[in-house]
Amino acid sequence: MSTQSPPTASYRRYVLAVLTVVYVFNFIDRQILVILQESIKAEMGLSDAQIGMLSGFVFAIFYVSIGIPIARWADVGNRRNIIAMAITVWSGMTALAGFAQNYTQLLLARIGVGVGEAGCSPPAHSMISDYYPAEQRGTAISIYSAGIGVGIAFGFLFGGWINEFFGWRVAFLLVGVPGILIGILLYLTVREPAREITVGQPPDGQPGFADTLYTLWSLRSFRYYSLGMGLMAFVAYGVGNFLPSFLIRSHGFSSGETGTIMAFVAGLGNSISVFLGGYFADRLGRRDKRWYLWVAGIPGLLAVPFLLACLYVDDPRLSVAWMFAHVLMISASLGPVIAISHSLVPQNMRAMTSAILFLVLNLVGLGAGPVAVGLISDALTSSLGQEALRYALAIASLTGVIAAGLFLFSSRYLRADLAREQMVFRYPRRGRT
Repeated sequence: MSTQSPPTASYRRYVLAVLTVVYVFNFIDRQILVILQESIKAEMGLSDAQIGMLSGFVFAIFYVSIGIPIARWADVGNRRNIIAMAITVWSGMTALAGFAQNYTQLLLARIGVGVGEAGCSPPAHSMISDYYPAEQRGTAISIYSAGIGVGIAFGFLFGGWINEFFGWRVAFLLVGVPGILIGILLYLTVREPAREITVGQPPDGQPGFADTLYTLWSLRSFRYYSLGMGLMAFVAYGVGNFLPSFLIRSHGFSSGETGTIMAFVAGLGNSISVFLGGYFADRLGRRDKRWYLWVAGIPGLLAVPFLLACLYVDDPRLSVAWMFAHVLMISASLGPVIAISHSLVPQNMRAMTSAILFLVLNLVGLGAGPVAVGLISDALTSSLGQEALRYALAIASLTGVIAAGLFLFSSRYLRADLAREQMVFRYPRRGRT
């Protein structure tokens, strides 16, 4: 047990605020490509599938593969230092993307961004779970996760207008450099929290990837809701990464106008959705922990008809309004899922648990979603022309129905899984009981 004095409430809030700002820059640098992709596509002569590879598959592969060893490091090492190093790497690689002269160079820069960003969320989730008690964890993680929406908003707003007036290369440069300063602030002002020993946690070793994966796979609720999370992300990333292109192609908005719209729709909508998801899961979950999964699944189901309405109304203003409703629903699952997952495992498995969740989320969602939408759009272009993207997005949206069903089904097993894990944590692969 650590002898470090407990942090004050104000300092906990400060740490959460700094980590949230780091996550804001994580998503500014990740998503700025989405608002710039039409200009990049035109200059480099790319297809929608190639754009999907840039914004999804290649980024996701390196993000999740590097994320596992980093999470292992975070479960035993200094998490603050890992995050400070990570933001320096991904911010620098974002700036370098502005110097890319061809598709290969841009691809390599995006790989660098993925490698850097892999060092952000698993250690940050672990730190937050050490700073906040279990009954406040869903709200705290959702506040952190609301950085997604803020980052998307700033990325779209500034990226869209900088691109319109100065070009996409300048946009990459201007959003990349400030992240390095945030890394320095984090390193100088945030303390690594004490690690508390979980009741029943064996003291004779640190569980690795195989131990954590075995533990999670033995939890029937986790099997279903992790796949549900991946499929929900398939819709969120697959559709979300092409919504700016949809507004430009189908409704004729400029780059700057699209950036402003998406800053409001995706930025504000995502932030509200993520925060409320965790807030209501914590409040309702006091009576029944299954609400953590119900709050994740029910809004995801409602997101599907909202998106279809967005895609098929003729009035651009109504389309944007339905798009906002869709985003309000699609992002509610992140905070509740991470919080309930951390309640299912011991403290020294939390960073690895987040990494495994993000592996599923990013491989299925970020890795497959944008590429699938791009391939469908390319296949339909010969017959539908500019409208091909509209139909590709509609087809992808139906995956949300399956995702919602998996969340609701997994809740049947949650109580039993929580009861078992609260009694004793076992690592069967190492023969410990």
